[in-house]
Amino acid sequence: MSDTADTGVTRAEYCAVACAEVFRGDGEVMASAFGTAPALGARLARLTFAPDLVLTDGDAALVDGAPPLGARPSSLVLESHMPYRRVFDVVWSGRRNLIMMASQIDRTGNQNISAIGPWARPKAQLVGVRGAPGNTVNHSTSYWVPHHSPRSFVEQVDVVSGVGYARAAAAGPSATKFHEIRFVVSNLGVFDFATPDKVMRLASVHPGVTVEDVVGATGFELVVPDEVPETRVPTPEELDLLRTVLDPRSTRDREVPA
Repeated sequence: MSDTADTGVTRAEYCAVACAEVFRGDGEVMASAFGTAPALGARLARLTFAPDLVLTDGDAALVDGAPPLGARPSSLVLESHMPYRRVFDVVWSGRRNLIMMASQIDRTGNQNISAIGPWARPKAQLVGVRGAPGNTVNHSTSYWVPHHSPRSFVEQVDVVSGVGYARAAAAGPSATKFHEIRFVVSNLGVFDFATPDKVMRLASVHPGVTVEDVVGATGFELVVPDEVPETRVPTPEELDLLRTVLDPRSTRDREVPA
């Protein structure tokens, strides 16, 4: 199961830690996370370096602590109720940090979860744009792509669901005051937009992955620094939390096999 025999850390565990880093330095904001690695990342951040992070039950309440994946609703300790209206008060104020999934993402950070193929006659209908447009203009958003390939990292998305940097710039600052695409985490590495023209940059590769692997699996020209670090190794505390507290059934390894 290990990607690196010297540490015994699985690829899925590197992905979970990379997702946790999305929330570093946020303070008291509402965290929302979709996918196994993001859900583990948010919980891991709450239990370690981001104790003020606010987690929800995904319905209408804020929860105490960081419950394990698959916890029964009856076992959750609720901090307070979170009616739907209050959710939007938080969203519109920029006090939310979200990790969404992406069926497609392009070099300027546009995301697609709506349809694959031409708009008039798509080859595949997906879940629809859902809340992606409002999320991306109202608060910090990152993306999780568990299967990195030229079909998911594309030159231009077929449908714009989440708004990337070029479109946000065209809309103007008054419409996109809180817009920030912070990170993209995939099963191969971590990416950001820390470039002068806000296009995707390779920030780190997971151990066992080469820069050439990432470039070959990407359907557009990435910005690749001269030196690309490896994604940081989980601490012993983080590994113990992942393996014995948050995900003892190892569901993470089903999402990202070693």
